[in-house]
Amino acid sequence: MKSGFAYILRIAGLAMLLMTASFSVTARAEVAVTFYSHDFGKNFPHAFFVAKGETSDGKKVDTAFGFTAVNVSPTILFGSVNGHVKAPSADYIASSNPHFTVKVDDRKYRELMGVVQKWQAIPQKSYSLNKRNCVHFINDAIKTLDLRTNLKTANWKKPRSFMEEVMRLNPFLK
Repeated sequence: MKSGFAYILRIAGLAMLLMTASFSVTARAEVAVTFYSHDFGKNFPHAFFVAKGETSDGKKVDTAFGFTAVNVSPTILFGSVNGHVKAPSADYIASSNPHFTVKVDDRKYRELMGVVQKWQAIPQKSYSLNKRNCVHFINDAIKTLDLRTNLKTANWKKPRSFMEEVMRLNPFLK
């Protein structure tokens, strides 16, 4: 009887070991993407996202991107100016308003980075307060993550209001 019990314990232990090994192999890493707005002031961009986490190949992710004018001046009120994708500083992020976070897999993270690369490749005179600003950039990022946005929004120049509208359109966001 002792040998039967020992056999069962060995089999149970082996089963547990195999289950643990299969969980560690199939565990999926993920990246958390948080969307922010920053109240208007002298600093830009006013809408941006922060991505943190790890891809399934173990690559650590800790980055942020927004789109803004290269030189913020009154000329942005009169037409297109040079624009660029910019990583906000840690202090800027800390003083901004986080609105919602979406967890993404490797495929969606790559697609999101594709949006960043697309916007980085845009020729100069690319920033337009009315047609191509930080909210337009964030809209592209949000759509890439399969979230609903309103292309007829009145909030193209209002980052906080735009983020709040996205949250209303996607009530599962927090």
